[in-house]
Amino acid sequence: MKTQTTQILEYLESGKTISPAEALVWAGCFRLAARIKDLRDAGYDIETDMKKDSNGRRYARYRLIPQA
Repeated sequence: MKTQTTQILEYLESGKTISPAEALVWAGCFRLAARIKDLRDAGYDIETDMKKDSNGRRYARYRLIPQA
């Protein structure tokens, strides 16, 4: 069984972006920001894009910056 961090990394490496709601449904991850921090601490360059939903609530969407 893969860890949530590994699942999220593979998802991001496929070129997709991920939000906390998607991480909960897709990987059962309640703490996406913590998993993103784990990946950043491991040396991955991940960009945070703050968005607003239709009700005005803010949320983060993350994407992996490809290595040159």
